[in-house]
Amino acid sequence: MIRHEALLEWRQKYAFSSVLVYVLATVFVCYLSFKRIGDVPTWNALFWIILLFTAVNTISKGFLQESRGRQLYVYLLASPKAVILARSIYNAGLTMFMWLICLAVYSLLVGNPVENHLLYLGTLALGSIGFAAVLTLMSAIAAQTNNNVTLMAILSFPILLPLLLTLITLSKQAADGLQWAVSSKYMIALLAINAIVFTLSYLLFPYLWRE
Repeated sequence: MIRHEALLEWRQKYAFSSVLVYVLATVFVCYLSFKRIGDVPTWNALFWIILLFTAVNTISKGFLQESRGRQLYVYLLASPKAVILARSIYNAGLTMFMWLICLAVYSLLVGNPVENHLLYLGTLALGSIGFAAVLTLMSAIAAQTNNNVTLMAILSFPILLPLLLTLITLSKQAADGLQWAVSSKYMIALLAINAIVFTLSYLLFPYLWRE
């Protein structure tokens, strides 16, 4: 199923290209507005705003742009639990890839004050997993209501808010150069949130998929 998702993405290069153009354009606008950002909290907050909308644009095209015929084909091809796991894993990898591109361009144009890069990358990895799990399920729900992207954003925000707050705090600590031991409780919180979201998606999606 993951290979199936990758093949579909490869055949629809325009969707990936549009998200990539959005990332580059957004970062370039930030560069034109700020040039260099020396204040770490401002740099980090602006970066996560970009990442948030990048993740929404990257993942929303899954169920929302899929025809009924293709959904029926996938329904006959695999179990719903396999579908939601495959799409969540694929979306997590795709989101992380887009976020790394965003980080590279953002660092090149605006600067990079991060001191603990390994912790920051670990935060991005855990964040991409959590965002993928939430947005994939919400995309499936919104696809049942006339493909309403706005509905997906509204449904996702209350769930993403605690995840986003934890990610901002942890990434700020990484930017300040704090060690893993100091940030361990936030890492545990991120792992717990990701586990809860993945479990809920795994259990609830089969009921939605039957519709």
